[in-house]
Amino acid sequence: MSGGTGAATDNGTKAAGPHLVWDWNGTLLHDIDAVIAATNASFAELGFEPITLERYRELYVVPVPLFYERLMGRLPTDAEWVVMDEAFHRHYWAAAEDAGLAEGARELLRGWQADGLTQSLLSLAPHEKLVPLVRAHGIDGHFLRVDGRTGPSHTSKAGHLVRHMAALESAGVTARRTVLVGDAVDDATAALHVGAQAVLYTGGSHSRTSLESAGVPVVDSLAEAVAMARELAG
Repeated sequence: MSGGTGAATDNGTKAAGPHLVWDWNGTLLHDIDAVIAATNASFAELGFEPITLERYRELYVVPVPLFYERLMGRLPTDAEWVVMDEAFHRHYWAAAEDAGLAEGARELLRGWQADGLTQSLLSLAPHEKLVPLVRAHGIDGHFLRVDGRTGPSHTSKAGHLVRHMAALESAGVTARRTVLVGDAVDDATAALHVGAQAVLYTGGSHSRTSLESAGVPVVDSLAEAVAMARELAG
C-alpha cells in the first residue's frame, strides 16, 4: 500500500484487465450511522436542528460547504466553515473507529484480487487518518494504492482522482478500463472527468433519487456494484 506521494505498490497482480477505484466512507466503510451521529452532534454546537438520515441523504452534496448552503440558505463564510468542519470531524473520528466494513466488502476485495485484477482506494478522508484505518481493517494488501485527501477539506474528488490515476499509470491502469465505485454524485463526476466509468451505491450519503441524477448505474449492494463494474470495464 502506498500513500499520496509514494509510487504505486505491486501486490502481486498485473493491471491487464479492469481496475476498480473504491471510495471509502459510505462505500467500503459502512459509516453512515457515525456520520449522522457526528453531523447532529456538530449541528447541536452550531445551533442547527438535528437531521434525519433521510433528510441528510436528500441534502448532502460535495463539496461539503454546498451541503451547509442547503441547510442555511447561504454559503458559510470561511470562518464559519472552519468551525463547522472542525466540529464534524472531531465527532466523526471519535465514532468512526466503531464502524465496520460494508456487507460483503472483504470477500469482494479478496475475490477481485484472486481473479488477477487490480484495485485501489481513493477517499476525501484525510490521508493521515485514512491509511491507519484501512490497515486496521486488514484490507490494505488488496490495493495497489491507497490515497486520502491532502490539502483543504472543501474540495471535490476530481482533482484527487487525476493524481491517483497518474500514480497508477506505471502499473498499467488506464481510465478506459477503470470503474469508480462510490456513494456520491461527486464520485461519478470525478470518474467522468478522467474518462473512467462509475457505479454508485445506495448504502452511503445520497438518496437513490439523488444518485440516479448522475446518469450512471445505481445499485443497492457492493456485490451488484462489482458485477456491474465487470460489465462496464469489459
